[in-house]
Amino acid sequence: MRNPLVLWFFLAVLVLAEWYGYQAARTLAQHQSLAARRGISIAYWVVSLGVWALAFWAGTTRQMGNTVLKSYLMSLPLLLLAGKFIILIPLLLEDVTRLVRWAMGAATQPAGLAGNAMPRSEFLAKLALGIGAIPFVALLWGMVRGATNYQVRRVTLRFPNLPPAFDGFKVVQISDLHTGSFSSTEPLERAVALINKQAADLVLMTGDLVNNRATEVEPHMPALAGIKSELPIFSSLGNHDYGDYVQWESPAEKQANLERLMQNHAKMGWTLINDTSHTIRRGEDKIAVLGVQNWSSHANFPKHGNLPQAHAASGDAPFKILLSHDPSHWEAQVLNYPDIDLTLSGHTHGMQFGVNLSFLKWSPVQYVYKQWAGLYEQGRQKLYVNTGLGYLGYPGRVGFLPEITVFELRRA
Repeated sequence: MRNPLVLWFFLAVLVLAEWYGYQAARTLAQHQSLAARRGISIAYWVVSLGVWALAFWAGTTRQMGNTVLKSYLMSLPLLLLAGKFIILIPLLLEDVTRLVRWAMGAATQPAGLAGNAMPRSEFLAKLALGIGAIPFVALLWGMVRGATNYQVRRVTLRFPNLPPAFDGFKVVQISDLHTGSFSSTEPLERAVALINKQAADLVLMTGDLVNNRATEVEPHMPALAGIKSELPIFSSLGNHDYGDYVQWESPAEKQANLERLMQNHAKMGWTLINDTSHTIRRGEDKIAVLGVQNWSSHANFPKHGNLPQAHAASGDAPFKILLSHDPSHWEAQVLNYPDIDLTLSGHTHGMQFGVNLSFLKWSPVQYVYKQWAGLYEQGRQKLYVNTGLGYLGYPGRVGFLPEITVFELRRA
């Protein structure tokens, strides 16, 4: 929030949401005794301010080593605010209506009659609280169940230039594991079992193995090393893999962290492709798998990747797959290389929240990224944005559940 206007707007919405949430609770308690009404008012503000205080403490203290607990505490305001924002909308509209009716009454009625206050609708307060409970319950479900409710998404892609030997070739993509967010190894062990069930010819991982530190993946390395495929597992780096979001004692320490992360890829048997290409052969036919380091068109994210170098390394392969973590790379650079047939990205997570139905797909992240979840096409070139296997920040998922994508490549 570098724009101060955005910050002030956010703070205004926050204050309004808290105030209208309180107004709804107070309206429902209006028939209670004075002591009960005071108790409800005190309880409302103790809970609201207490949640914000815990989140602020978790976000600023360095004493808490448990990053998973930190993320849960910092997500508590999100649950309450989501519900209160929904409450805000009908009650604010009601107040606007009441104000208009009062103004019209003041203009048409004799003095002394127009000043009669109209009570807030108890029905509308109940309705607002009921509707407001929906996002609260959804986000809570996302934390309890959605975060590791792994989904297999199957996608058939047809290309006129796919070599005949690769017709029916099966590729599995995983992305954004964010292993530092997991409190146990069980979820990723379950995910690996599901990946192996797909019997892929090739497995690709498109960045963000960790949140910040190379050590985060190490408890999960035995499980991830168990991923099976006919060919080597190729992986690339995402913006979180560089350790840009934590303080380091020195640049050398930060560089050592990155080198340790790259070594961990190798220890799991993964081939990390940084600005280079690998050729896969079947008989006389071949395809190329290119990989670039993170490259984003957004100013807040790094531009480490070198696509010209990776493309040059792919030579004359008639079919090319590119691993590039950030989907904004596709329109900014990749479309300038018409022989890159399929680009695989991640990064957005579908914002871990939204509506993901066959007839309707919506998430707040779509206002930041033009390509943010699923398949996109321009000419014969295709981009697929995987919504990620892990989670970051909010320790849950609603709508956009953790994804394992299975591509079947076919000749058109």
